[in-house]
Amino acid sequence: MDTKEIIKKVKRIELKSRRKANNFFMGEYQSSFKGRGMIFSEIRPYQYGDDVRNIDWNKTAHFNEPYVKVFEEERELTMVLMVDVSGSLTFGTRKQFKADTIAEICATLAFSAITYNDKVGLILFSEEIELFIPPKKGKKHVLRIIRELVNFEPKNTYNNLSEALRFLMDTFKRKANVFVLSDFMDESDYLKNLKIAAKKHDVVGIRVFDEKETEFPDLGLVTMVDNQTGEKKKINTSSDLVRKQYRSYYERLAYEYTQLFNLAGAGNISIRADEDYIKPLLNYFKKHSVK
Repeated sequence: MDTKEIIKKVKRIELKSRRKANNFFMGEYQSSFKGRGMIFSEIRPYQYGDDVRNIDWNKTAHFNEPYVKVFEEERELTMVLMVDVSGSLTFGTRKQFKADTIAEICATLAFSAITYNDKVGLILFSEEIELFIPPKKGKKHVLRIIRELVNFEPKNTYNNLSEALRFLMDTFKRKANVFVLSDFMDESDYLKNLKIAAKKHDVVGIRVFDEKETEFPDLGLVTMVDNQTGEKKKINTSSDLVRKQYRSYYERLAYEYTQLFNLAGAGNISIRADEDYIKPLLNYFKKHSVK
């Protein structure tokens, strides 16, 4: 992709994702995540209903009437986008590749975050950490993230979510809102590290899949290429047995993704690459809004 095409694609994603962030769910984003804790705001006279544990005894003694310390939530948050850049993401049969949908989702989340002065960081991973951009604020920073999502060329075609989660835990010592975006078309054992990460951070998995991945269409004898290994195989898609075996394999992967994230206490969303992703995101945020 040449420079002009990259700029054009980044601009298209920026306009689309900012519009979606502004029009649809900025409020839902804000209400879904708590701040890092409570910070001191002010001292004022006691009012009926105030928590007596917050009385400032020095001020109370000085003015001979009760005063309380007031605390408010420290709103500034850190969002971390963990994006799978392995070979299986460069697949799509309708409007665009799965990787393109992931880039748009990331951009929408990032623009929502910076609207509330939150920081956004990016981790691109395959079987190793391919790129890490530390969290920062501002539109220029988000545009840099989008450019990397659009133009990055990974060194590896496999993925290793377990190692990516280990990097997350080693790098981020304070609580962050972590979105893991992948097709989860792998069978690696990442549950242990996911459990540890989900205890410290707010972790949400976003599985992006293509409609044609759910089952083989009947196309006769077809040569297929594994995007991760480059291996070519002739597959008889007219075989009922072959189609049934593949459907069972795919359904198992999708089920395991949901189960593993549930077991870890992490959130999970599934989004089809050719459909509008705002509705499933909105549904998730509404369901998990902080009361």
